[in-house]
Amino acid sequence: MVSQGKRIWGWWFFDWASQPVNTLLLTFIFGPYFGEVARGYFMGAGMDEEAAKAAAQSYWAFGLFLASLVILVMAPILGAIADGTGKRLVWVWFFSALYIGSSAALWYVAPGGEIGTLRWAMFFFGMAFLSMEFATVFTNALMPSLSEGDDMGKISGSGFAFGYLGGLVALFTMLLFFAEGGNGTTLIGREPLFGLDPEAREGTRFVGPFSAIWYLVFMIPFVLWVKEPKVAPGRVHLGAALASVAEFIRGLRFRKSLAAYLGSSLFYRDALNGLYTFGGIYASNVLNWEVTQIGIFGIVGGATAVLTSWIAGKMDSNRGPKPVIVWSIVVLLVVCTLVVGMDRDQIWGLPLDPASSTPDIIFFICGALIGGAGGPLQASSRTMLLRHTTPDRATEAFGMFALSGKVASFLTPGLVAVATWFSQSARMGIAPVILLFLLALILLLWVNPKGERG
Repeated sequence: MVSQGKRIWGWWFFDWASQPVNTLLLTFIFGPYFGEVARGYFMGAGMDEEAAKAAAQSYWAFGLFLASLVILVMAPILGAIADGTGKRLVWVWFFSALYIGSSAALWYVAPGGEIGTLRWAMFFFGMAFLSMEFATVFTNALMPSLSEGDDMGKISGSGFAFGYLGGLVALFTMLLFFAEGGNGTTLIGREPLFGLDPEAREGTRFVGPFSAIWYLVFMIPFVLWVKEPKVAPGRVHLGAALASVAEFIRGLRFRKSLAAYLGSSLFYRDALNGLYTFGGIYASNVLNWEVTQIGIFGIVGGATAVLTSWIAGKMDSNRGPKPVIVWSIVVLLVVCTLVVGMDRDQIWGLPLDPASSTPDIIFFICGALIGGAGGPLQASSRTMLLRHTTPDRATEAFGMFALSGKVASFLTPGLVAVATWFSQSARMGIAPVILLFLLALILLLWVNPKGERG
C-alpha cells in the first residue's frame, strides 16, 4: 500500500512534469519564437515591421482564444462525467498522451515557412495547451483524497512551488544546452546539443520534443504513487452530465460566496494569464529582447515563484487562502501600472537612458514580482475552491473552475488588441489588465474567507 507521503509526492510530480507548458511553450521559449516566425512571414508578405508585429500577436491571441473556447465547453462536462463514473485517472492518461504527441509536433515549426506552418503551429500548440488544462482538472480533483483538514493549503502551495522549480530547471536546461541566441549559441556560448542546426533554429524548436520527454519521464512517480480513490462503479451518461452542470450553475444564485469567487477568479486568472501570454512578446517588441534574454527573465520569475509559493502555502494553512489572493493581486496591480508606463526611454515621464541596462533591470524586477505573486495566487486559488466544494463533487467544481477561467478568456486578448489598436502602443495595450485585476479585487469583498465551511 502506498503511504500518504508518497501519494502527495506523486501528486506534486504532476506539477513538476506539466509546468513546461506554461514556462517553455506559452511564455518564454515557444511563444516568443512563434512571434518571430510569424513576424518574419508577415514581413515577407509585404507588411512593415510594426504591422507585422501586430499581426503576429493577433494570430497568437486568436489561437489561444480557440483553444480556450474548447476548454470552456468541455471542461465542466468532462468533470461531471468523471464525478458520475468515479473515474479520473483514465482521463489523465488520455490527455497526457494527447499532450505528448502535440508538443512533440512543435519541432516542425521552422522559420521561413508559409501560412500553413503558422496554422499547424497553432493547432498543435492549442492541442497541447488544452490537453494539459483538461488533465489538470482531473489531477486537481484528486486533492481531497490526499489528506484531510487545513493542511490542504500547505499541500497546494508546496505543489506549486515544486512545479515552479521544475519549470525553472526545464527552462535553465533549454537555455544552457538548446535555445540559441542571435549569435547561434546557447547561454554557455556553445552550439545546441546533438548537432542541432542553429541556422534552422533547431535548438529552439527542440522545446516541443523536450517538453514531451520531460513530461513522460517525470510523470513516473505520479503513475506509481497516485491511485484512484475507491468509489461505487458508475457509467458515462452525457445527458446526466449536462443536467449536473446546469444544476450547478442554477445553484450559484444560492451560493453567493462561491459565485463571487468564481467571478473574481475569472478576472484575475485571465489577467494573470494575459501577463504570461504577452510578457515574452512585450519584452521582444518593446525592449527588443532576444529569446535567451526572455528565458533569463523567466528564470528570475520562476525562482521567486518557487520561494513565495512555498511561503504562501504555509500562510494559506495558517490564515486561509483569501489574504494570499488579495495581496497577490495588489502586487500584480502595482507591476502592471509600472509596465504600462515604461519603455526603454522613460518610465511614467521620467527619462531613462535607452542604451543603459536600467530599463532591463526594472523589467527583471517586474518579472520577479510577477512570479512572486503569480505562484501564490494560483496555489491559493485551488485551496479556496476546495473550501467551496465536497470530495464527491470536486471534479465538477474544478471543471467549473476551468470554465470560469476560460469563459472570459477572450477578454485579455480582445482588450489588449483594441487598446493597442487605438493607442498604437504595445505597452499601452497592456493597460486593460489593470482593470481586470481591479474588478477581481472588488468581487472578493463578497467571498467568505472560510468558503462554505463557516
